[in-house]
Amino acid sequence: MKALHILLLFVAFAVVAGCGGKDDETAPISTLQRGLQADAETLDPQKARSTQAADIQRDIGEGLFTYRHGIDPAPASVERWDMSEDGLTYTFHLRDDLRWSNGDAVTADHFVAGMRRLVDPATAAFYGEMLIDVENAEGIVSGEIPVSMLGVEAVDDRTLVIRLVRPTPYLIGILAHPSTFPVHPPSLAEHGERYARPGNLLSNGAYVLDAWVPGSLIALKRNEHYWDNDSTAIDAVNFHVLVQDTTELNRYRAGELHITSTVPSNSFAQVREEFGDQLNVASFLAVYYLGYNLTKPPFKDNRALRQALSMAIDREELTKKVTARGETPAYSWVPPGIRGYEPVQMGFAALGREEREQLARRLYKEAGYSEDNPLEVELRYNTGDTHQRIVAAVQSMWREVLGFEAELYNEEFQVLLTHMREAEVTQVFRTSWVGDYMDPNTFLAVMRSNNPQNMPRYSSTEFDDFMARAGAQVDPEQRKLFLEEAERVMLADYPLIPLYFYVTRHLVHPDVEGWGDNPLDYHYSQQLSFKAAD
Repeated sequence: MKALHILLLFVAFAVVAGCGGKDDETAPISTLQRGLQADAETLDPQKARSTQAADIQRDIGEGLFTYRHGIDPAPASVERWDMSEDGLTYTFHLRDDLRWSNGDAVTADHFVAGMRRLVDPATAAFYGEMLIDVENAEGIVSGEIPVSMLGVEAVDDRTLVIRLVRPTPYLIGILAHPSTFPVHPPSLAEHGERYARPGNLLSNGAYVLDAWVPGSLIALKRNEHYWDNDSTAIDAVNFHVLVQDTTELNRYRAGELHITSTVPSNSFAQVREEFGDQLNVASFLAVYYLGYNLTKPPFKDNRALRQALSMAIDREELTKKVTARGETPAYSWVPPGIRGYEPVQMGFAALGREEREQLARRLYKEAGYSEDNPLEVELRYNTGDTHQRIVAAVQSMWREVLGFEAELYNEEFQVLLTHMREAEVTQVFRTSWVGDYMDPNTFLAVMRSNNPQNMPRYSSTEFDDFMARAGAQVDPEQRKLFLEEAERVMLADYPLIPLYFYVTRHLVHPDVEGWGDNPLDYHYSQQLSFKAAD
């Protein structure tokens, strides 16, 4: 209790501060204060699923690759790598100076252990299909063959080989994702379910998990054993869990945060005027959507109803009057901006508002509903100012166009995640998908049958077939055509309602250097620094 009390006192008085060099014993520890929209559900690299968890995992862990101020991955734990002529075998040569935060060497076996754990059905990993292109991964994920058969092999302590079943142009991006980070087997064996707790979780990244106050703070400190520690400018990072957008903005105004996770919709214009260049807005590879639970009525086997609800929502009004921060209406599942791919749009995208609403009413009646028999449905969403405004607007549009009153259910983020996974009480739910690498596959693969990331539980043999054919293609043009057909099939089934494509919105204090906007919204604390004092 004493240690926790001291920590909370430190946080309470932590404000925007200068920094000193880490070799100057008289200089204060430089601490970066960052906002976090929701608490991480876990920091276990193979079990986490949220963007909030990943933001922290990229600070405390490191994969074979990383991202350095841009959209292309760069070597991290890897010194060099080779690829076979057929593109099916990759050989990675690790750096000689990789260490865990306790000083143990990080070896190729630890990467093997992490990847095996990711695909092991016993882990129940949300990203279990991330390595589906690796030899035998599909059979392992489905429980048909043992995890030891995964096509990932440690030739020696510094050499890792990955064998693929099909060419995978996005493999390097996958190997920068936290779910593919290595694990320290002795720690995992010792701590079990408590593996990812402060004091137990070893780090191979720039920082170490120092403390965790659930719902309030996740504190990191410098990892002195990190191979590139000399390049890390900031000594400590505090992630403050601030669910309400307005609370986070007020903390920034008070000088208690260096970086916000977002900016409130209803304060956006004011914030732009007040903070000027401190406001960073950029396109983002992410989609905000409503998912249907396709395992139960009323949406199972009722395509007309699903289409009616989607068409009744005015996305232009939603992005101009409700979110109003530069978001663009979503009529596709894959966002724009991925090189070499043109997202497919839903068929009604070109219709005017009146024509679209008339068709929505007709489909609603075809689905068996009317003024005398209105749809009764629950729309669940997680706590947050913006989410509340959006679902209220959707509720109003459904009432105006189709004549039914959706019941809104507000839940904490972790509760909503659990309900989406279980698919027992959900009917319509609010969520989002954020791309993990720069390829349309990072969105389309989510909707494959039996993918644990597929929250609507969409299942289509035709869609799966197009995805499989795309995966077998070496020619990028042929691959693109199959991916486009897959997206077209999925959108025509209306398993979900894309609402808009995100933009990133961060307030960044002028004392912070090294910030760079990018479509993945990756901002590693180790790549940031404070301006030197005058």
